[in-house]
Amino acid sequence: MRIASFRHRGRPSYGVVRAGGIVDAGRKLGVELPDLASVLAADAIDELHALAADAEPDLALAEVELLPVITDPDKILCVGINYRPHVEETGRDAPQSPVLFTRFPGSQVGHGQPLVRPSVSHKFDYEGELAVIIGRRGRHIATEGALRHVAGYSCFNDGSVRDFQRHSSQFTAGKNFARSGGFGPWLTTADEIGDPARLTLETRLNGAVMQSADVADLIFDVPALISYCSTFAELLPGDVIVTGTPGGVGYVRKPPVYLQPGDVVEVDIPGVGVLRNGIVDEVDVLSGREPD
Repeated sequence: MRIASFRHRGRPSYGVVRAGGIVDAGRKLGVELPDLASVLAADAIDELHALAADAEPDLALAEVELLPVITDPDKILCVGINYRPHVEETGRDAPQSPVLFTRFPGSQVGHGQPLVRPSVSHKFDYEGELAVIIGRRGRHIATEGALRHVAGYSCFNDGSVRDFQRHSSQFTAGKNFARSGGFGPWLTTADEIGDPARLTLETRLNGAVMQSADVADLIFDVPALISYCSTFAELLPGDVIVTGTPGGVGYVRKPPVYLQPGDVVEVDIPGVGVLRNGIVDEVDVLSGREPD
């Protein structure tokens, strides 16, 4: 099942994506379950299954604006240098423990919304990644049972402002510019995926393949990341773990490839979805010239 967060005529909602459109679950369940995170917290995925089983779509996908899958998560935990080819291309040593940094909810946009290249830097880079959405709270989770805490998976573009990222040993500044990261198009439930290590990931820039990897090549796999993160924080329904990017990022290329206004980036994880975002410049956004 695919579940999307969206806005329709100014009203935020969520629903089940089916052929032909979306079953608007928020309109039907919103009094008790106002957003997708609340559905996960109430362990109410089965209610969405039942709701969508016989219902016709209420809205066409073209009628809605897709939002980040979880619009206001308690935690977005991102993992750095977690594919060996990316470690090698950056000249770093392989990490002994997961390298973590955080993203803020306001730094994200949904599928189809533009990513914003900041006015203070043109070193804006793409990073295609698999996102894991937590469905069951837990602390000190064992790797053996970690996947039982997963509600589903999505695509993520961890848009990175490289010069700001290098201002210190911490990545926070370069990873949290407003509207710099893409998250979507929807949550594909864990039962549709099974073992996430079987997934593949491809990032395309204007149709050209820039990154291609098997999720099995993660240094720290999904169960290991869930277990590690749960040692220092209680993982809550709706929390997001962004698992790291493969080799092929723009700044290590010769010459470097940075995102330009008018570019289109796609993160494609077959079985999960395709996240697509155009690029606009902050100067144009501030002047009112941002495209629709």
